[in-house]
Amino acid sequence: MRWPSVSYTKPNNTSDKPINMIDRRKFIQTASVAGTSFLLAPHLGKAAGFFKGSPNEKVVIGMMGTHSRGLYLAQNFSKIPNAEIGYICDVDANVVARTIADIYKRTGKKPEGITDIRKLLEKKDVDAIVIAAPDHWHAPATIMACQAGKHVYVEKPCSHNPHEGEMAVAASKKYNRLVQMGSQRRSFNNVQGMVKELHDGVIGRTYYAKGWYTDHRASIGIGKIAPVPSNLDYELWQGPAPRKPYKDNLIHYNWHWFWNWGTGEALNNGTHELDVIRWGLGVDFPSKVVSTGGRFQFKDDWQTPDTQNILYNFPNDTAAEWEGRSCNGYNIEGLGRGVIFYGDKGTLFYGGGNGYQVYDGDNKFVKEVKDDTVVDANNKVSPTESLDGMHMKNFVDSVRGVTQLNCPIETGFKSTLLPQLGNISYRVDRVLHIDTSNGHILNDPEAMKLWHREYEKGWEVKV
Repeated sequence: MRWPSVSYTKPNNTSDKPINMIDRRKFIQTASVAGTSFLLAPHLGKAAGFFKGSPNEKVVIGMMGTHSRGLYLAQNFSKIPNAEIGYICDVDANVVARTIADIYKRTGKKPEGITDIRKLLEKKDVDAIVIAAPDHWHAPATIMACQAGKHVYVEKPCSHNPHEGEMAVAASKKYNRLVQMGSQRRSFNNVQGMVKELHDGVIGRTYYAKGWYTDHRASIGIGKIAPVPSNLDYELWQGPAPRKPYKDNLIHYNWHWFWNWGTGEALNNGTHELDVIRWGLGVDFPSKVVSTGGRFQFKDDWQTPDTQNILYNFPNDTAAEWEGRSCNGYNIEGLGRGVIFYGDKGTLFYGGGNGYQVYDGDNKFVKEVKDDTVVDANNKVSPTESLDGMHMKNFVDSVRGVTQLNCPIETGFKSTLLPQLGNISYRVDRVLHIDTSNGHILNDPEAMKLWHREYEKGWEVKV
């Protein structure tokens, strides 16, 4: 089965505003048959007779990728009222069986297991797809799901490369599907309040922000080419990525550190801090980006930097930086991750959870907004586990038409682009100058080659 092949129109500067949805199963079917694409406000949808949702109607979810983070997502989506885990899709048969057993134990309902995402997307009763597969699958699966009439919750980063992010935005618009990226902090109530305070001038004019992530990851060693385990469909795992031989140190986690499938620590974790930074500074695309770093701690198969700094200038006379240390977990400001905003009248410290502190220009304490949630920066599944459900519920409620997405794909694309530009700068080893209207790299054909990726023949991504 090949993906649908239709024309692609590159989006212009996109909006950061939340969006809401209007339809349910009946409208999806109607629009699919008619070949049309509508975007109606909820009240207009109801008046026109298209909106068939109600507070009692469930959103049936198909999960893609449930080894670790995906299992966590499935468990939490299963707790949300009006949501039901109908299908588990994974290329590892053992993972499928384990996830089905877990959800059945929790809910008393047994999801159906599927190996191939294309088969899952053919299921008529699926309303939404939750994507927690490796990064090289995020945008292709998002686009395929939109084409199949499904709404999407996609983990960060929303794409493996910038062009795929643009295509995901275009697919959401063209096929009128909701796409939410998993930047959970967009749904934390105190973080929303924090950003409002920044924009209202709590520290004066906010002009600089610093974010960081630290960890103490071990070496991945030198992998050996080995037979593919019988429980794993490695061909489907690679999907759109150019083919590489199976090695014994790749799956299920270390793919993060290979450019063919992963995006490094900058997107694995830095996307979260950079999203908060971009939100707090009130910026879209940077004007200049530069990154330095390297693979310093070990000599092994790890390709992406384990130590990285990325610096940004923005057109509203602000700047930012992100520091990542994958293999040295020494904390900054006492925490393994966080963001500090600097203004002309003070400083705001955000520790990555749902609280923050404000200091005046003389570094005197002004106020603290507290939350009792414990943040474990080195929890590889979810540092903010007890808070994440708010973001998932926001997605379910948006599909039902009763609220708006807190991190629609337009927002997710812009925040994902920041670390992607950092990685491109690192790989070409120079400063990038950026078109602030769309984020594209100016006057640097070599760098713009990394805006796209090559695909395995027959797996080309199109909108």
